[in-house]
Amino acid sequence: MTLPPSAPAAGPAIQTHRLVKRFGSLTAVDNLDLAVQRGEVFGFLGPNGAGKTTTIRLLLGFLNPSSGVSTILGRPGRDPEARRRVGYLPADLAIDPHYTGHDVIQFFGALRGGYDVPFTQTLLQRFDLDPSRPIGELSTGNRRKIGILQAFMHRPELLILDEPTSGLDPLLQQEFHLLLREEVARGATVFLSSHVLPEVEALAGRVGILRKGRLVTVATLAELRTKARQRIDIFTAGPPPRGLFEPLPGVRSVAYHDGGVQLVVEGPVDPVIKAAAGLTIERIHTPGQDLEELFLEYYQGSDP
Repeated sequence: MTLPPSAPAAGPAIQTHRLVKRFGSLTAVDNLDLAVQRGEVFGFLGPNGAGKTTTIRLLLGFLNPSSGVSTILGRPGRDPEARRRVGYLPADLAIDPHYTGHDVIQFFGALRGGYDVPFTQTLLQRFDLDPSRPIGELSTGNRRKIGILQAFMHRPELLILDEPTSGLDPLLQQEFHLLLREEVARGATVFLSSHVLPEVEALAGRVGILRKGRLVTVATLAELRTKARQRIDIFTAGPPPRGLFEPLPGVRSVAYHDGGVQLVVEGPVDPVIKAAAGLTIERIHTPGQDLEELFLEYYQGSDP
């Protein structure tokens, strides 16, 4: 059963305008304005309870908004044509344990009006899946692979993935990342909700961070790196003079020790390097920019 071709969509792959979802007195999604461009990998981040999964369910039409609107591929999420062109992997995919992998392929293939048969066979081989086994007999990792299979097998234009690598071992995570990059190169758009920050750094071009239902920032990874704080260890032949680094722009903390000084710097490090030029430096160690720390600051509500 081969998927018929579809007309290419124009405009953003995902768009929301003042999207709101309330559950009684709880506002789970609060005036969300978001546009995900076609062909990009967009990371959707936030702590548990931030409203990420609720947002996804609103996009797909599984929930009705309290107010506002959203579209996927230019259509409402409930639209059958939109659903056919989307691959969705929820954080917890519930499948009848008596179903086999073959049953899953046939069920989702019929639901979407077809699927790419040769590509599906390739996915079974790449992820070492035996489609004859019942889902109830599979390990957590193999059930996750079944979820990946059903999301990708029809070569969708838009992939909405909620914690896609949960339960996969490191080698299979790498295989999944390779698959995702291949589909993006083919033209797919990816909306990636993940708690695995290195995964988001490796895959996403832009990220949106949600906190208590509100979008607190949308930025490219490059823009976030300019805000991220760097740790710099400067090892000197003798103790550096106190007060040398504290007044410099971007220096957030200074800790002196017998072998030198450890700094935390936000933004350009040029002032620090120039100030250190007068010292006898034995070596400099820079663990790198700590994006995880920056993300956590956004999650917790402090001013990065």
